[in-house]
Amino acid sequence: MPRYVAPEIEARWQDAWEKAGIFQAKRSADKPKYYVLEMFPYPSGKLHMGHVRNYTMGDVIARYKLSTGHSVLHPMGFDAFGMPAENAAMASGGHPKDWTYANIDTMVEQMKPLGLSLDWSRMFATCDESYYGQQQALFLDFLEKGLVYRKNAVVNWDPVDMTVLANEQVEGGRGWRSGALVERRELTQWFFKISDYSDELLTALDTLENWPAKVRLMQENWIGKSRGLQFSFVRTDGGDPIEVYTTRPDTLNGASFVGISPDHPIAKALEAESAEVAAFVAECRKGGTTEEAIETAEKLGYDTGIRVKHPLNPDWELPVWIANFILMDYGTGAIFACPAHDQRDYEFATKYDLPIIPVFENPEDDSPLTEAYVPTKAEKVRYIRGFAGDDDQTGEDAVNAAVDKAEAEGWGEGVTKFRLRDWGLSRQRYWGCPIPVVHCPDCGVVPEKKENLPIALPYDEDGKAIDFSVPGNPLDRHPSWRNCACPACGKPAQRETDTMDTFVDSSWYFARFTAPDADTPTRMEDAEYWMNVDQYIGGVEHAILHLLYSRFFARAMQICGHLPEKAIEPFDALFTQGMVTHEMYRVRTDYSKEGNQTTARAEFCFPEDVVAFNYEGKRVAVLKSRLNDCQRSTENEDHLIQQLKADEGNVGWVQVIPSAKMSKSKKNVVDPVSIISAYGADTARWFVLSDSPPERDVEWTASGAEAAHKHLNRVWNLCDKIGEMAPDMTGQGDDELLREMHKAIRDVTLSIETFGFNAAIAKLYSFTNTLAKSKAGTAAQKQAIKTLAQLMSPMTPHLAEDIWNHQGGDGLCATAPWPITDDSMLVEDSVTLPIQINGKRRGEITVAKDLAKDEVEKIALAHEAVQKALNGSAPKKVIVVPGRIVNVVA
Repeated sequence: MPRYVAPEIEARWQDAWEKAGIFQAKRSADKPKYYVLEMFPYPSGKLHMGHVRNYTMGDVIARYKLSTGHSVLHPMGFDAFGMPAENAAMASGGHPKDWTYANIDTMVEQMKPLGLSLDWSRMFATCDESYYGQQQALFLDFLEKGLVYRKNAVVNWDPVDMTVLANEQVEGGRGWRSGALVERRELTQWFFKISDYSDELLTALDTLENWPAKVRLMQENWIGKSRGLQFSFVRTDGGDPIEVYTTRPDTLNGASFVGISPDHPIAKALEAESAEVAAFVAECRKGGTTEEAIETAEKLGYDTGIRVKHPLNPDWELPVWIANFILMDYGTGAIFACPAHDQRDYEFATKYDLPIIPVFENPEDDSPLTEAYVPTKAEKVRYIRGFAGDDDQTGEDAVNAAVDKAEAEGWGEGVTKFRLRDWGLSRQRYWGCPIPVVHCPDCGVVPEKKENLPIALPYDEDGKAIDFSVPGNPLDRHPSWRNCACPACGKPAQRETDTMDTFVDSSWYFARFTAPDADTPTRMEDAEYWMNVDQYIGGVEHAILHLLYSRFFARAMQICGHLPEKAIEPFDALFTQGMVTHEMYRVRTDYSKEGNQTTARAEFCFPEDVVAFNYEGKRVAVLKSRLNDCQRSTENEDHLIQQLKADEGNVGWVQVIPSAKMSKSKKNVVDPVSIISAYGADTARWFVLSDSPPERDVEWTASGAEAAHKHLNRVWNLCDKIGEMAPDMTGQGDDELLREMHKAIRDVTLSIETFGFNAAIAKLYSFTNTLAKSKAGTAAQKQAIKTLAQLMSPMTPHLAEDIWNHQGGDGLCATAPWPITDDSMLVEDSVTLPIQINGKRRGEITVAKDLAKDEVEKIALAHEAVQKALNGSAPKKVIVVPGRIVNVVA
């Protein structure tokens, strides 16, 4: 058997798998199905070890299920629309489409050497016309069913990029790309009616037993069900009452003022009449709409002069202020403020010298509690101004008492509301799925006809390259694409130039994978067979929006006849994996001197650019570029230190920073291609699975990769040794070896089924050691090494395949039936007991499990180590603990 050369072995077996077509998903009436899916990547052009870990986890499950007789669907695609491609085009003068597809080609080229059991025939990108054309068909179906609508809404507007930004794209009140201060602007936008499903989406979380509890809690909090009080403040001037909704009506007796949004109808009416109000409102709209922006922004207010009556006391009047921290799309766009018990109200009241009226007091000394003290609804507190006879109440009891009082007296109503708002999907950019509607002067907004789909993005401007350097949406200024005929009357009209939020693209891709060639969004017979996704794998950073939107889409698609009813919850099980981390390296690159002060500029460098090692209890590193060829080839630590110690200011010395998530900006990324070239894909796969539980972070280290490679070499050599054994050679301990083999089958199977991949690998290490030490005969050792190959196959499929082939296994290891545990082999007839002499372990004995204590004692006293310690004397005491230990006191 030749030496272990991973790249040669891996290429050979990948070619064999492809020729056999074993990973192509096929519907079969004779087999159970299994659909495993990893969250698909954005085509950045660079695969990193985080991708490797994610896809390897899914691959372990897919390969295991294939071996256990399932028809497996394990697809791959690319979430390909979005601003990064447009930004790259702006920076390079290229085209988003060219940039995206070039990156996809690169990433596929990087993925394939990993040996993933993917059905590449089903691959698509969300920027493929065949995909987003069907997404447009879904939009039209949703529109027909009343699941999509259009309205005016206040949005985050980037005045430089001239586009709407999602909340996640606003950082510190500024646009994530341009850095411009974000403004509030009212635009006509398209929305999905996800809020209609708030209660259903919340209630159904209880059925998702195989989702992490933390993810379900995050979704529950995002949906945000609350019971509160809705009522109106009567204006003293006879104007329309101001309606408010509050989840803490128990603090109504601490009301200090009423606040309204700058976009409230009253504020808009005042804005039209007063230049002063108009100027103030315009200033408010310069702030972002995100919770973070509102929390951190300076509180701004304007006293409208309007006064309202407190519902509990008509003589108690409250001023009405326009406040920049109140959003129109949450609640009613108006609040009553209780500054003593709300942080934003407190900051506002402090700035404008408004009353701060406490509702709670300290039960220990009866002192009023202010400073925005907010008890939980479950906390029992003392109310100074409560709504029930008992002053000490929980917040929930007090809220209920306030609601009961309002309803009994007829001035308010208990209402259940949800935090979840409708999903705004309009984006003012080119690189996205065009919204398939037309604006006709005569007919209004008209849906495009399905036979005209896809409404494809124009590649150029009638022969001229699209100029992405000009701010704004290129579709708005395209000379011909925007102009079209009305689908209803045929007269000249204009297309909608907004494109869809990229969350739309990723909200139904799981369904498209069941029939990626269908001329409708799905094919029902395929969706009926493959859905649901049995195991979904991805990062916890997608726990809220992506998963929530996908759950909504599944419901909407079911309503429109594109998914079976069982797929209303599309993901049966969810696993959120930890990150891959790596230490960071920062090096001084140059110095600048101003007066007596010298400043060193530093920048991060890639792991492959440094030599890092431990020295005197610290991590140190030097730049490879500072080393001569001899040093670089030997990397002798002592030699490096001696060479570089003389110049302590040498820029070759690198600062080592503790591990963090791999990031291009920090350059602490490890290129999987270089790892595969050096060690092979199986080493990379083994390491990312072995070092940590899959839900936790794993730190990538060169020493860890080398250790993984060394172990795989050891398994290879063990196979070689067994292959050289004489076919009829007998030995000792056949039953013991086979018993350990069946234990390994049991433990590895259970670990894979419960996502305990690191535990499975630990068992495989142990079984490898057992096999290496075994003196069993050829037949038992061949059976054991073949079984070891099968158990390793989901993790290291190439090495396993080669061992299987070398040992004469039938067909491919990847399709061989998974080994079955023989329960009779798990029954222990004997037990190994450690022997302690004067408190220290000195040996062990193996005895029958039911052997009498006095017989165990005789065997222990005959042990060589005991005889030596006693030196002819009788022991002072012998203690036998059955099944556990023998203690000898000499």
